[in-house]
Amino acid sequence: MIVNVIFGSDGGATKAVAARICKKASGRSIDIKAASVGDFEQCDLLILGSPTYGAGDLQSDWEANIDTLKSANLAGKKVALFGTGDQATYPDSFVDAMGLLYDLVAEKGAAVVGFTETSGYDFTGSLAERDGQFVGLAIDPDTQSSLTEKRVTAWLAKLL
Repeated sequence: MIVNVIFGSDGGATKAVAARICKKASGRSIDIKAASVGDFEQCDLLILGSPTYGAGDLQSDWEANIDTLKSANLAGKKVALFGTGDQATYPDSFVDAMGLLYDLVAEKGAAVVGFTETSGYDFTGSLAERDGQFVGLAIDPDTQSSLTEKRVTAWLAKLL
């Protein structure tokens, strides 16, 4: 199975989660700044990751390169999402960027997989929450770093 993990990261937390996912999934880790349309299309499982910035914005490299994603043919493509955020400092926009990516890939006809439970998190609002679940894997490297390994492992067990 070909797995491409495309991420944006400024401080390195999202890059570290992407690397952890790639290692466990035997996938390719690709920074959004270097990603091509083919990287989005030529895989069996596409995993996209972004931290949330400001009041719920996509990471700046994602914003600068979003046209690459928008140009890709994702109809029927199996896509999973992960987001990093700080639920203590930003409880009303926790992992919002993951919700923004979800809206984009769903609009392009992707088959989004890997929804996760919201229990175990302490937040008040998130664009990534749909029908009581996150649209992907939510990681809080600031206040719940000890849970990251367990959450990544359980999530990938469902995806692979």
